Amino acid sequence: MVVLIATAVAVAAQDTGQSMQEPIPAVRVLTAEPAPTVQARRFFGRVRARETVDLSFEVGGYMQVLDAIEGQRVAGGSLLAALDAAPFERAVERAQLALLQAEREFERARVLAARDAVSQVRAEDAGTDRDLAAVALREAQDDLADASVTAPFDGLVATRLTANFTNVSPGQPILRLHDMSEVRVEFDLPERLLSQVGDPASVAFFTELPDSDGPVPLTFVEFHAETDRIGQSYTVTLAFSEIDSAFLVPGASVMITAEVPTDVRGIVLPASAIVIGADRSAAVMVVEDGGDGPATVRRHPVSVRSETGTGFRIEGLPAGAEVVAIGGHRLREGQAVRRYGGLTVEEP
Repeated sequence: MVVLIATAVAVAAQDTGQSMQEPIPAVRVLTAEPAPTVQARRFFGRVRARETVDLSFEVGGYMQVLDAIEGQRVAGGSLLAALDAAPFERAVERAQLALLQAEREFERARVLAARDAVSQVRAEDAGTDRDLAAVALREAQDDLADASVTAPFDGLVATRLTANFTNVSPGQPILRLHDMSEVRVEFDLPERLLSQVGDPASVAFFTELPDSDGPVPLTFVEFHAETDRIGQSYTVTLAFSEIDSAFLVPGASVMITAEVPTDVRGIVLPASAIVIGADRSAAVMVVEDGGDGPATVRRHPVSVRSETGTGFRIEGLPAGAEVVAIGGHRLREGQAVRRYGGLTVEEP
């Protein structure tokens, strides 16, 4: 009986020891990578034309032709609008007749002055009248030419500002035209980032379009060297390089990515991977392989810095080290762990 009791007690003690063994926790692990040499920033921008102009007549009159549809692309030199040409044609005819009459008067005065029938001053006045008549003819011809408006460049009709068959005055805008020979993008760059970047031409800009297969590069053009009064930002202008897209119309919104060179050194880790001790010292829990046995964790002291407040730069940690990504404060030095590989489902 004594032997049986002793055996039962030994078996119970063995079962209790096995049940009290600590389970090996699973930890999410990330590999420490060196800080990138460039830092990506994203900005909201809008497409705009190289130039937007309001077209108008240099003379006034009755508008007879307005051949421009909003949203239509027009070729440079094509007729867009024209006034009733009849009054201008009559003005040219009057100026031609006045010039012929002035030339006859000048010729007669010149002959009479050679015979001393009239004074030389009379002949000179007749010559002046002839020259004035020639100037009046050129002005009438210019007014006739100005009675029509042609596209100064290959562009996109934005807005009709005046209805057809109306009387317009000189300089009154009738059409708004976008110069689409170079499509540009504008966005606001904060003052703080501009001071970090220095020369915006050294930054690589690109965007993505709905009908493009990949990133579309953008080239720096200029920036407005005055800050916005509210946001303290500078307006930067970029340009597309030889691209044909139906999406590129003025006013369309695009997302711009700027790759800014950086001299940040060290390892970039999330805040969850950093363990702060009671003495405010920083450390990370490094996972080390245990050979045939389970992996273990080791507390590795590091120094921490942050330029952005969201990403932390770690110094004193070798690149390629495996670090516990989250929950490191719940582990102790030398504790056995297993790497968390995610949830898996096995089908029968």
